[in-house]
Amino acid sequence: MELQLILLFMILGAVIAVEIEDLLSSVIAVGAVGLGLSLAFLILKAPDLAITQLVVEILCLIILIRATIKKDLPLVKDGRWLFNTLSTLLFIAFFLIFAYFALRELPRFGYPLMRVAKGYISSGPEKTGAANIVAAIILDFRAYDTLGEATVLFTAVMGVLAVMRKIGRIKDEK
Repeated sequence: MELQLILLFMILGAVIAVEIEDLLSSVIAVGAVGLGLSLAFLILKAPDLAITQLVVEILCLIILIRATIKKDLPLVKDGRWLFNTLSTLLFIAFFLIFAYFALRELPRFGYPLMRVAKGYISSGPEKTGAANIVAAIILDFRAYDTLGEATVLFTAVMGVLAVMRKIGRIKDEK
């Protein structure tokens, strides 16, 4: 049920990003889609992919906002600072509420949950034949997650290179 709600949120964010006229709001909507994807990875029990997606999404969002902030400022120009302030405070409140419930679910400090790690450590060298247990875990047990992380990072690098390139840009003469 949670995954369907997040997917609906992501679809709604993508439609808003495509249909909205304000460039900065469109970038923020794309960031919301990336946040939804990170939450979907958490629900699908891939926290390493979720962290990678979140880091890449934040960095890309910072770069895209920096690139568009000079071009498009209707919320600031129209004098809607009250809307900006209230939406920021609402986001911070939702974030703090979510963080409170998420942090309550963590095990107490010093009592890690190592069900999966115990199996990797105890039977990893025998099953894989690798001398390095870290390499065995990354390449044999968690190969799909590693491939997903590499794909996310590669896509992020390609996106940053596409945004930051100088060839093909129209020079803004004033």
